[in-house]
Amino acid sequence: MTDVHDKPTRSYNMSCIKAKDTKPEMLVRKFLHAHGFRYKLHDKRLPGKPDIVLTKYRTVIFVHGCFWHGHKNCKYFVVPKTRTEWWLNKINQNKANDAKAVKTLKKGGWKIINVWECNLKKSKLDSTLYSILKKLS
Repeated sequence: MTDVHDKPTRSYNMSCIKAKDTKPEMLVRKFLHAHGFRYKLHDKRLPGKPDIVLTKYRTVIFVHGCFWHGHKNCKYFVVPKTRTEWWLNKINQNKANDAKAVKTLKKGGWKIINVWECNLKKSKLDSTLYSILKKLS
């Protein structure tokens, strides 16, 4: 199956997808900051460059996009109908990188909190954010 967009349109669409400072990530950051937490962002010295690093709590937070990280049984993760093999390879590599980073961080004594994009939608937002607070206390 061919792409529904021409190359320039597809290229432009893909260039608009951000790797950091995404809307879900900003929701978590603003919530934590409002509750008195201070953190570092995208620390390159740590495996997987965690989105949020709470050094005082020896905790990292990864805010995962459901599509990009292949969230199992999630309505926001749909395998594309075009270039399916390429996309599955990319998503599976992301998952492997995530697992490797988590394993290394845990060995280093870090606590890991994974937050999925779908759990930051309106209906689940408050419970998700307050569950992060519980994990930090």
